[in-house]
Amino acid sequence: MDRAISSATQAKRRRQRWLGATAVLLLLAGALWAFRGALKPSISSAELLTAPVETGDVEASLTATGLVIPAHEAVVTSPIQSTIRRVLLTAGARVQPGQTIVELDKELTSTALGKLQDEQLQNQNKSSVLQLSLERSLNDLESQEQVQQEKVRSLQSGLRDEQHLLGIGSGTPEAVRQAELNLKIAELELQRVRRQIRNQRQSNQADERGLGYTMQIQQRSISELAGKLRQANISADQAGVLTWVNEDIGSTVNQGQVIARVADLSSFRVRGTIADTYADSLHLGDPVVVRLNGTDLRGTISSISPAVEKNVVTFYAQLDDNHHPALRANLRADVFVVTRAHRQVLRLKNGPFFQGGREQVVFVVQDGQAVRRTVRLGDSNFDYVQVVSGLRAGEQVVISDTKNYEEAPALTIK
Repeated sequence: MDRAISSATQAKRRRQRWLGATAVLLLLAGALWAFRGALKPSISSAELLTAPVETGDVEASLTATGLVIPAHEAVVTSPIQSTIRRVLLTAGARVQPGQTIVELDKELTSTALGKLQDEQLQNQNKSSVLQLSLERSLNDLESQEQVQQEKVRSLQSGLRDEQHLLGIGSGTPEAVRQAELNLKIAELELQRVRRQIRNQRQSNQADERGLGYTMQIQQRSISELAGKLRQANISADQAGVLTWVNEDIGSTVNQGQVIARVADLSSFRVRGTIADTYADSLHLGDPVVVRLNGTDLRGTISSISPAVEKNVVTFYAQLDDNHHPALRANLRADVFVVTRAHRQVLRLKNGPFFQGGREQVVFVVQDGQAVRRTVRLGDSNFDYVQVVSGLRAGEQVVISDTKNYEEAPALTIK
């Protein structure tokens, strides 16, 4: 016989069912929460590189490569065509004015100098012979002039005699006319001789000047070659450091060929190169920042090469502190040509996160998470990026590469 279930037992069973249902719901909620946490992306703090948003200067710049070179470098060339006989100093040695660096073979030049001197002696002998010849020709003409003058005086006396005889009736008019004609012819001949004498003197002077010019040219050639011969021992004109020297003993060097370079290493400048696509952005006087071994030195562009070689433009920068201890000859450096400058603006340290656009997604660190945020950025340089909007001073921003998480609204930092 069935018995009726008591109300206490029924209540107990209802409580057990509610407790079971509640437990199942709690288990489902925990599972959903765990699943949601598993779907939310996370990143290790060791993989993150962050930097604070700060206030400071941002200078937009173009990046170029640079080479530190001496501000003043003297090029020593060969005065003659010769061969290198002996090298007395090597690169890196300090030199004083007049100190011999390289000795050249002087034999060929000495032979050429002797030949010029012999030719000059011949010219001097030609000058003496010419003077004697010209004096002889002039003396002959002067003798003819004297003879002709005597002839004119004689004919003048004869004409006076014929005129006197005609006056007393003893002479004839024909005799007078003949005497006048003879006198006139003699006078014309005298004038011709005198013109010859003038022309001869002018010709003598021209010949003497021509030979004198030849001798002067020859003498200058002798003096020039003698000076070059004295300079055959290549020496420095200024104190400095020998940065390069031709050490190939026995090699042939032509006149004007560079043999050595002497630099004054007390001051330096920078030779920069940049792609020709940025040629229009370079201007004389533009500020530059030269970075070498962690040291930044400021300066300005002093000159720009007008020629483009292999798609590269060369420019030179004058440094404000051109004798800084960090400067070394032939030391490579990074050169930043400043095109625009922004003073006391929000800035963020440059890093892999920066894609070069004006509007960009970044992740801001907040309460153990990296929260996605769209910001506007401005000009940039090697060190900093200008923040236009979207960030506040003091906020920590992830500056490492986050391309793989651009669509995630937030990242959990482990």
